Amino acid sequence: MSVCVVAPDKKPLMPTSEYRARKLLKSGKAVIFKYKPFTIMLTRIVSENMQPIEYCCDTGYKHIGVSIKSEKHEYFDCQFDMLQDEKKCHDDRRKMRRARRNRLRYRKPRFDNRTASKKEGWLAPSLRNIRDQHIRIFERFLEVMPIVSATFEMGSFDVHAMHEFEATGTVLKGDDYQKGPRYGMNTLRKAVFYRDNYTCQVCGKTTDKGAILRVHHIGFKTGDHTNRISNLLTVCTKCHTSANHKPGGKLYDLKPRTKPFNGAAFMNAVRWQMFRTLKSTHPDLEWHMTYGAATQEARRVLHLEKSHANDAYAMGEFHPRRRTPFMHFQKLRRNNRILEKFFDAKYVDARDGKTKKGAELSCGRTDRSESRHSEKNLRVFRERKVSKGRRVIRRSHYTLRPGDNVVIGGEKHRAKGVHNKGTYVVTDAKKSVPVKKVEKIIHAGGYMPVK
Repeated sequence: MSVCVVAPDKKPLMPTSEYRARKLLKSGKAVIFKYKPFTIMLTRIVSENMQPIEYCCDTGYKHIGVSIKSEKHEYFDCQFDMLQDEKKCHDDRRKMRRARRNRLRYRKPRFDNRTASKKEGWLAPSLRNIRDQHIRIFERFLEVMPIVSATFEMGSFDVHAMHEFEATGTVLKGDDYQKGPRYGMNTLRKAVFYRDNYTCQVCGKTTDKGAILRVHHIGFKTGDHTNRISNLLTVCTKCHTSANHKPGGKLYDLKPRTKPFNGAAFMNAVRWQMFRTLKSTHPDLEWHMTYGAATQEARRVLHLEKSHANDAYAMGEFHPRRRTPFMHFQKLRRNNRILEKFFDAKYVDARDGKTKKGAELSCGRTDRSESRHSEKNLRVFRERKVSKGRRVIRRSHYTLRPGDNVVIGGEKHRAKGVHNKGTYVVTDAKKSVPVKKVEKIIHAGGYMPVK
């Protein structure tokens, strides 16, 4: 791994080796300037011998590959993994916030924040975060390295054609683009029922036999809530129960017929916006945009395996023989902004005498139009209430956060969280230790190395 070097006036210089950086620090000729990436600052002015360095990035929705190289050396070869639960956290926070506000007082509905009033260039928070991460990673290296050119892979994807090819194996041509999965149907719900022949895909009942049909999201288990028709399934109300949504249920292990194309949709939405932002912010650099087909061909010529870091290495003008060891980083959440948690009430089940949550002994309805007193109603088996349901609102900021490294008794552990108002910490060894016994805290933030 290379070490970045800056001059006393913070001007980026050519990177150096770890061995030479240690000697400069030990002799007092340099001091530590930054840790991410590790950078030293020289204490006296030296002659500048600069070589052109290029930054190559394999952009992505989940993973970012980066390769920084010159004609003879590769200085950084790394992969950055994004947060995978960004949308879920935003949804949870919005749901809890709305519930808290509804308990305070009546608020007149406002419609100023709807789609019609959104400004040009608006992006969903999850997409905006990923776009900003690409920019921040680039600017973090640009601050400490003399980069003169940058290459980003930003392809354009035909999501409709990709979906149709994976579902049916056919290639769209001409007016086929006008005949999507909802062709001839005025609603998505009707299109799903028509495709499944108005039959429950779990028990096989039809509307002729009195079945009331519902639309089920197949990929709910993995957080796939998209309304693409391959992710929707026709089920009846007797099969569409909360029990069947849980592990062991009839709906739990089902998989969508086609995978989601979130990455392709993300790139179509942000590629030009991100490229123009970078180009306008740093106009003195030489900018290049490439596509996946060109990267794949370059990787094949170089006889490299498929990986995000190798894709970044295959881009650009330079392909040095001397490569640097691969580094893998995972982004960690800095703060948990979900202030509220809900703990369900517990009851004794009259059938087997076991203690179960209220959700397990619910009325079973998944729609407000259904009756509470149907044959799916399990509330009648609630025999005795063991504990009340409660809401817990975090009102203070704790010193320890999940992911922090702590030293206890000379041993290093990773904190999983705190409890008892922040006085106890739960470690990765599944032990609860008083915070007073923690000897050292190393806060985790941003990207942490993957072991």
